[in-house]
Amino acid sequence: MSDRAVLSIDFELFSQTPAYRSAAGETDETGVGLEGGEFLRETLAAHDATATCFVVSEVAEEFPDAVTALADTGFEIGSHTHTHRHLSELSPADCREEIGRSKEILERTTAEPVTGFRAPSFDIGPNQFEALGEAGYRYDSSIVSSRAIPGWYGGEFDLHRPAPATEVDPDAPEELAELPVSVMPGLRLPLTGTWIRFFGPRYTILGMKLLARRGITPVLYVHPWELVDLPAVEGVPSRVYYHTGEWMRRAVERILEQPFEFVTARSVVADAIATDPVDPAETARGAGGAESWPEGR
Repeated sequence: MSDRAVLSIDFELFSQTPAYRSAAGETDETGVGLEGGEFLRETLAAHDATATCFVVSEVAEEFPDAVTALADTGFEIGSHTHTHRHLSELSPADCREEIGRSKEILERTTAEPVTGFRAPSFDIGPNQFEALGEAGYRYDSSIVSSRAIPGWYGGEFDLHRPAPATEVDPDAPEELAELPVSVMPGLRLPLTGTWIRFFGPRYTILGMKLLARRGITPVLYVHPWELVDLPAVEGVPSRVYYHTGEWMRRAVERILEQPFEFVTARSVVADAIATDPVDPAETARGAGGAESWPEGR
């Protein structure tokens, strides 16, 4: 039985979403989504909870105070690339640039180490894990083991617990870990993101409890722009607007009221990486960089 959960935040602005970038219209409002970050800081603090924010580093360049406020609250800051472009559409060199540059900017902005990464839209890029290792990341959280969703993602993986990244890509660095985002057992659809807005918080909470009974720490995700009143933009699909703003804020509050301890993604990964103190060989191996993992992944 697990009594912990991760509420991760994919911190991009409305203008950085693929739906907005491909739309015919545009808005003259800037920073749409920043108020969602303020809501999350205040609401998690009220529930004595913390979170991991995977931040697009362009946000840190344009609105550094918003990102430092998250770090000062005690949130873990991870990377969500520099520009929030889909990595599979980039060359290996550009993918490496998105990964390395974002880490440098976020660490400079927050004066804190950035060890976690999540790809936009869970879209795995060319040589992504190699690039993460080269840049000095310790874990990736770009896998969601959902069923195949046409036009979205899914159908590729069957990983539900923290594991070595080599279980996703055999050529991944041995020291790199993978933290998958949670799906509903049996149904195999994500518990959060768009799906909480489609199915409601009772769906998410049920999934959290089912995973906890299996000893799996639920890993959820939301976006700050989902928590604000979005401007109407021609060409942005209606599903993007569905149950955003006040409805989504109430849903997040309801989730935080559940009997879970909300912790950072980094702490869950750290606890999952284990060495056997009884076995000197394994202890030495863990100290040397490549960790051993518990059974039952």
